[in-house]
Amino acid sequence: MFVGGGLIPTYLLVKNLGMLDSVWAIIVPGAINVWNIILARTYFSALPKELSEAATIDGANDLQILFKVMLPLAKPIMFVLFLYAFVGQWNSYFDAMIYIKDPDLQPLQLVLRNILIQNQPSQDMVGANTAMAEMKQIAELIKYATIVISSLPLIIMYPFFQKYFDKGVLVGSVKG
Repeated sequence: MFVGGGLIPTYLLVKNLGMLDSVWAIIVPGAINVWNIILARTYFSALPKELSEAATIDGANDLQILFKVMLPLAKPIMFVLFLYAFVGQWNSYFDAMIYIKDPDLQPLQLVLRNILIQNQPSQDMVGANTAMAEMKQIAELIKYATIVISSLPLIIMYPFFQKYFDKGVLVGSVKG
């Protein structure tokens, strides 16, 4: 097991919380990403302080400033962080492989991984060279099909987030 990176403590925590064989075992440990918090903090600190001061002068309290001033201005970074989190969860199969044993709860990435493993021709298969070549060709076709299937939601989602992605991803860039 991967001791240095904290996989064992995370597994023990998920087990002790009773989240094994549930979708929460995948969602909760990856819910907060430190890098995303740093990006959001950088974005919010770059917003002009005059906006919140003007809202305070107009009689807004802290929650009103957050929901009516700051969050509408933070759409680009929120969509970028959502996209980062979605891609991170979408591409993750290792956590599901560890935490979920029930085949009905396994995410698509783990199912596709299992299909790829099952369709790999092994070296100890005895047969004609043409049969082995056909098995390899079928395995390659299945591999390419799984790549397309697993990428399709991201490809469909990106055009809707592109206008926000271009603004929000440059949050940490150097300003001249």
